[in-house]
Amino acid sequence: MSRFAQLVQDVLRLCTKYFPIYLSGMRNTVLLALIGTVLGCLIGFICGVLNAIPCDPKDPLRKRVLIKAMRAVIRAYVEVFRGTPMVLQAVFIYYALPYFTDGAMRFNSVWAASILVVSVNTGAYMTESVRGGIISVDPGQVEGAMAIGLTHVQAMMYVILPQAVRNILPQIGNNYIINLKDTSVMFMISFTDFFAAHRGVVGATYLYFPSAVIEMIGYLTMTLISSFLLRKLEQRLEGSSSFELVVADPLTLTSGVYRSPASGELFGEHSRDYTGKD
Repeated sequence: MSRFAQLVQDVLRLCTKYFPIYLSGMRNTVLLALIGTVLGCLIGFICGVLNAIPCDPKDPLRKRVLIKAMRAVIRAYVEVFRGTPMVLQAVFIYYALPYFTDGAMRFNSVWAASILVVSVNTGAYMTESVRGGIISVDPGQVEGAMAIGLTHVQAMMYVILPQAVRNILPQIGNNYIINLKDTSVMFMISFTDFFAAHRGVVGATYLYFPSAVIEMIGYLTMTLISSFLLRKLEQRLEGSSSFELVVADPLTLTSGVYRSPASGELFGEHSRDYTGKD
């Protein structure tokens, strides 16, 4: 019990003295995760849509070669950034690019480098999510859009993507929550996120475990709040659970919707007042 009381005392002391440092780290973590996820989703949507362009054997040779080359480049990008840890991507982009280019490609801002790393990493995962969301849309809807004269781009913009976005929204939320935690590796390139604040406090006080407790509570708070907000957004997009059919056109009465002789309300063949008799 005395150990626990000492831990609580150390945690409170660190919170009181270094609260602005922890708060600044949390703010930077949330901003980096949010910006990186938004840009990553944009990259993923572009790559996912390009990956979904149909390639018919009857198409011109130039178009088929271009589509296959584009798919190969996107596949290489996805495999490289999904198959390597984010910490190594950060080290390579921030340190290796200036090394191999003799300083020609050097980042003057650690924010720019961190956003680039998180964005391209998230985009690699979102590319496959977007492709899966597009495939999940019923092909009949695409054929119907083509039948009424829509081009492939118009069908993608007005028919497929709105449904695909709704299907992959949970994955977008998952990527954001993952980025909240994975941005802790950005301290390798001197980005002052929440984990970097923890390391700075530990270096000044040598109280590693009490500061780690604060870190755990902080990350858990950020992820729980984000999960709650994402669930609310999903519920809002789903709409109401009860639907009311309003029939304003008299012509709909010929399709099996009639007025009840008793109440005068609209009802159909599945209503309780329906007897099947004229």
